Amino acid sequence: MNLTPEQQAILDGAKGETMAKVMKTLVMYGDAFGAEKMVPVTSEYNHLVTSFGLKMMRPVFELMQQLIDAGAVSGQKFSVDPRPLDPNVPANFLQKLVFNKFMYSTQDYYEGQLKQLGLMNEDAFTCACYLDQVGNRPHQGDVLSWAESSAVVYANSVLGARCNRNSGIMDIMGSIAGFVPYFGLLTDEGRKATWIVKVETSQKPEAQLLGSAIGMKVMEDVPFVTGMEKWLGTELDEAACAYLKDFGAATASNGAVGLYHIENLTPEAKEQGRGLIAENAKVYVIDDAELERIKAGYPVIWKNPNARPKLCFVGCPHLSMQQLMDWTDRVEAGLKEAGKSSVAIPTVFTTAPAVKKEFDQTAYAKRLRDTGVILSCICPLMYMNNPLCGPMPVITCSNKLRTYTSARYYTEAEILEKITKGA
Repeated sequence: MNLTPEQQAILDGAKGETMAKVMKTLVMYGDAFGAEKMVPVTSEYNHLVTSFGLKMMRPVFELMQQLIDAGAVSGQKFSVDPRPLDPNVPANFLQKLVFNKFMYSTQDYYEGQLKQLGLMNEDAFTCACYLDQVGNRPHQGDVLSWAESSAVVYANSVLGARCNRNSGIMDIMGSIAGFVPYFGLLTDEGRKATWIVKVETSQKPEAQLLGSAIGMKVMEDVPFVTGMEKWLGTELDEAACAYLKDFGAATASNGAVGLYHIENLTPEAKEQGRGLIAENAKVYVIDDAELERIKAGYPVIWKNPNARPKLCFVGCPHLSMQQLMDWTDRVEAGLKEAGKSSVAIPTVFTTAPAVKKEFDQTAYAKRLRDTGVILSCICPLMYMNNPLCGPMPVITCSNKLRTYTSARYYTEAEILEKITKGA
């Protein structure tokens, strides 16, 4: 790899042994992917994926402490993925014991490390760091050192920033050094689409289901999606951004998509049009039957497939303010239609702490509480990692949560029907 004099000096120890190790790690990472050089990180903030004080992560805690002791802290403030714990989320005595004594017993210690390394603020725990209330929203063309697949794909696709699908720890390394290896989605060539996805559905496709279909087909490649203009329009308004947030999370978790282009909508697609499509791009047509095939193929891994759901999670990735208000309206209407006053299944909506604070100041907050829905800032994935929670019959409209846990997927309309009518 061709390093600048400044980068070579860091590698040679000019800023100490710890910084030399940080730079060596980045160089080895770049070498593995054929990077020829390093480029500066230009975003104002970083985003880290490791938010949880899981006992088995002791090597991470030790590494973080080495960085802190050496003064090798982040050159950027950063947000981080959601906390794993919330006492308001339903859990029995044994489940809580496992959470607090055996799984996340070092949560407070780790959060202390994050603060020393450069955590933005107490509200910076969310997978949707780009929401306005959180404030970590990069600009088009910014070079990032982020991890968290759903945040990376949103930043690349909807915001037009540039970031590879980094792993945990690589995110903080790039932020500390101020450089990242130049390869993949940082390059013009790497951002070209090698798939054309033609959406030919008779109605607006469910975001999480469409994203799942595309992710499983193209895997880590870049898709150029056509046929969405009639459903999303040509401007990235709040509704379109919320849709793409959920869509992208599904492409990234059901496959490994780090960037997608939506014709006439996302920044690069609007600027470059079909010039973004690489030669010999493959074609994938998605119609109603294809989406039905995809949904029918999801495995049900509950011990009893016919069990009554014990818990419902909505908000993976975290819900936006508008989504919270829309869901409140829908749940109220569903309960009224069913002649009920509260949800039939314990239900948790999740959102960013900063969004929750703003939402709590609106009349919607009491209305949502009155339906029996719990509003939390938890990470549903971390909740489901509890070996006593995993076997529970949990339902969700998140394809990410379905993919990584035993939770069962239903469309938003089906979820609404189940939590309001008990169907």
